[in-house]
Amino acid sequence: MRDLLEQLLELLAEEPVALARIVDRTGAGPRDTGAAMAVGASGRVIGSLSGGCVESTIVTTARHVLRDGTACSEHFAAADELTVGLPCGGEIEVFVEPLGGDQVPLLRELRAALGAHVAVAYATTLESHPDRKLLFPGRIEPWRELDRDAAALLAAGRNGLIGAQDSTPAEACRPRAFVQVFRSPARMILAGANDFTRALTVAATQLGYHVTVVDARETFTTPARFPAADAVVVDRPHRYVAAEHEAGRIDDRTVVCVLTHDPKFDVPTLTTALRLPAVGFLGALGSRRAHADRTTRLRDAGLTEPEIARIHSPLGLDLGAHTPAETAISILAQILAERAGASAAALAALDGPIHPRRP
Repeated sequence: MRDLLEQLLELLAEEPVALARIVDRTGAGPRDTGAAMAVGASGRVIGSLSGGCVESTIVTTARHVLRDGTACSEHFAAADELTVGLPCGGEIEVFVEPLGGDQVPLLRELRAALGAHVAVAYATTLESHPDRKLLFPGRIEPWRELDRDAAALLAAGRNGLIGAQDSTPAEACRPRAFVQVFRSPARMILAGANDFTRALTVAATQLGYHVTVVDARETFTTPARFPAADAVVVDRPHRYVAAEHEAGRIDDRTVVCVLTHDPKFDVPTLTTALRLPAVGFLGALGSRRAHADRTTRLRDAGLTEPEIARIHSPLGLDLGAHTPAETAISILAQILAERAGASAAALAALDGPIHPRRP
């Protein structure tokens, strides 16, 4: 939903909209919960829920929702010769709800929170006439007796269903609801202002990372050289990383890649990053010979073998990459695999579902 929020607001300024979101998924599926698609009264469609296997049915449902003004859920399981479904074999529940101009202020508040990189939960009851609420850390107001459950999902940083699965009169105050949690983008700090950094910056921003390029050389470290970066900082990388940690802006999702090819920058930056309590991924570009030399210097700096083993170097997967753009894909592929706990092997060589649920 994050990706189409701006388009959704533009569409709502012109006409009523039916918003469809995946609120539950079991087994394999093309997209996870929170994936959204919107259908305007004019028939305009934005977003996607799958690879095209359920969209036509959802468009038809959206037209009924817009006509009747009431929300509904659609369930899709494995497809067969007679039914529309998912060829991947999983199951999803899609909630389709009508949106009008009265929802614009709430969606604008959501947009503002996302723009400010504030964690927020967008909660929606799965009723024929949904009730919607924005929930922020430290600002969880009473809401349909669902606030505690919603706060727990917000704190955990994950989407989920809460409330009564089958409401009885006694449970009507706790209706079934979907909580979609939005956290600030994961950060990527790239130490070193060079061509490989520029290529990695472009590719990483397309994956939703908030990318900072940092280098002590003022001549090379300019926004003009790195237009895709969210921030370009002239500073010694190790000093910048330490300051960002002190400011609370580095967490277990943060990626730090050292691309400087210079021991006087590499070693202090890696030493600082390895001593932080939480970093999601730490990598260093260079050959095996360069990393062997770097490892010796890190030992001399007092780092232990288990600490040094946390560095991904040589950085990237074996894709035969040579150019900066190819190397960027190699690095990001390794980061994605590490983040998901995946094997990075060819899918054709593996068994089981392509999209397994992972912790």
